[in-house]
Amino acid sequence: MAIKAKAKGSRNERKSIAYLEAKGYQCTKSGGSLGAWDIIGLGREDIILCQVKSNSLPRKREMETLRNFICSPYCKKVVHVWKDGISIPFIKII
Repeated sequence: MAIKAKAKGSRNERKSIAYLEAKGYQCTKSGGSLGAWDIIGLGREDIILCQVKSNSLPRKREMETLRNFICSPYCKKVVHVWKDGISIPFIKII
């Protein structure tokens, strides 16, 4: 079961990268989910820090970590939630 969940998470990260790239961002994925953010998207005027989830928002503790993450005022902190069967993410701005 864990392998399926990891594969689903990786698929959703790739979908978020495609979504952000279509909006003009150049993206890089955090290796091994070791950082607070799964994807960093560099735009002409801003930077997006993106956490990707499947079907639900992060739990309270993780959301608190994301909120308290110190970054430049040019950064936007967002969570992409990919619901099963839906072709665009629910986007929560933190």
